[in-house]
Amino acid sequence: MSADNKKDDKTDIISDQVVIFDTTLRDGEQSPGASMTLSEKLRIAEMLEALGVDIIEAGFPIASNGDFEAVNEVAKLLSEPIICGLARAGAADIERAAEALKPAKRKRIHSFISTSPVHMKHKLQMEPEEVLEAVIGSVSHARDLVDDVEWSPEDATRTDHDFLCRCVEAAIKSGATTINIPDTVGYSVPHEYGAMIRMLKERVPNMDKAVISTHCHNDLGLAVANSLAGVAAGARQIECTINGLGERAGNAALEEIVMALKTRVDALPYHTGIKSEQIAKTSKLVSTITGFPVQYNKAIVGQNAFAHESGIHQDGMLKNTETYEIMTPESVGVAQSALVLGKLSGRHAFKTKLQELGYEMGENAVNDAFRRFKDLADKKREVFDDDIIALVDDEARDNDRIKFISLRVIAGSQGPQEAWLALEIDGEESRTTAMGDGPVDAVFNAVKELFPHQGRLELYQVHAVTAGTDAQAEVSVRLNEGGKIVVGRGADTDTLVASVRAYINALNKLLFKRARTAPPGNGFRISGNAS
Repeated sequence: MSADNKKDDKTDIISDQVVIFDTTLRDGEQSPGASMTLSEKLRIAEMLEALGVDIIEAGFPIASNGDFEAVNEVAKLLSEPIICGLARAGAADIERAAEALKPAKRKRIHSFISTSPVHMKHKLQMEPEEVLEAVIGSVSHARDLVDDVEWSPEDATRTDHDFLCRCVEAAIKSGATTINIPDTVGYSVPHEYGAMIRMLKERVPNMDKAVISTHCHNDLGLAVANSLAGVAAGARQIECTINGLGERAGNAALEEIVMALKTRVDALPYHTGIKSEQIAKTSKLVSTITGFPVQYNKAIVGQNAFAHESGIHQDGMLKNTETYEIMTPESVGVAQSALVLGKLSGRHAFKTKLQELGYEMGENAVNDAFRRFKDLADKKREVFDDDIIALVDDEARDNDRIKFISLRVIAGSQGPQEAWLALEIDGEESRTTAMGDGPVDAVFNAVKELFPHQGRLELYQVHAVTAGTDAQAEVSVRLNEGGKIVVGRGADTDTLVASVRAYINALNKLLFKRARTAPPGNGFRISGNAS
């Protein structure tokens, strides 16, 4: 590799640069109900590139044909980030990942195998020496196929240190360029995790030949703290997700890590290449697509992150914003003024606002969105950015088999309540009338009559997108059909219309999930979920 090429390679980092490895499309999607369609994954991938993410883990190619296609299409679409595919330690996994990554300008295979006693005994049913042989074989095979190989010892923080050092040394000798240390079950505390990184730097003879990475889960709420402790101890890559998505309690949140490094450079003298002004926009997109609302008091991207209600706080803010804000809202892409458009606004102004909000849409899609905007503006005195985002994201759902047409409901204190519903299903209009114990129950019964299914409603949640009695309602529903969990969202100034839109969105996601094929067979004994 020439000196110029080496300088341009984002994995060839300098001492104070931290590489951001985003796994929203892989580990984030493992959150129950967070599955995404191909078009949704591509939208998020483009946003991650605009955000300045160094490495995007686009999926687990052998998990399903859908995952393979997603990695392959992301590899074709993006040119700046390194595109990564996950693989277990079997040859079939590694070859499938390499095949999916072929179109990528820069590619990485991320291989893993469990190394803790409890995982080796109960999950792998392998002896330590067998695991060590699998490490050497898998990393060597991956390195034969790509130049950039990452290796992870799953459940590293509960692994015997002597055995961990042997595995890490063997992985680097076999060609691994990045060594990731997963706190798979979120068990570590910061001083413990940092000590493990220092231990590896001191005890593994060839540790200087690879980048150390962190991958921390949030079961104890310590994922970000552990990741930063890892960086302070010598790690120079952090694996994280937008909004902290991930299995169980999630992963380290990208937005929290980036802004902690940016805000506390005095205590953490490191930097990333993330364009922080894109954080809020990226957070909203991921929340809308996955159907996972961001909690109001979530750090950095929560609705209340830059809100001040206490009189003492408000007084301080009016005198000097630094009294109660350690970062500006603009630094993460939150606008100070949200009021933008009204019912007299024209199509050109609306299209310009869409572009400002990060939407690149075709003319037909813009026309459809503008029609809905005009309908909304007739109902509301003021239209805010969040209103526009809600209505556009509610409209922009490609390839849906079920589409909303119209709804009329009779509600009140004297039941039963009744709903008249019209849907388009596979291109044909269907209508029905249904009763229920309350208007929402009547609406959902009508949906079930038009589209019978076995999904069980596990969550129904309503909140206002913006303030005021004319605010749009945003509804979230979670359905569970035989273990397949999906979350749907819908928005409208009418709460019942928003409810049926959310229910339909969940059903379309359920249909997509049903259609995903089972993974091809794997002849290896090595199995299990990703780290």
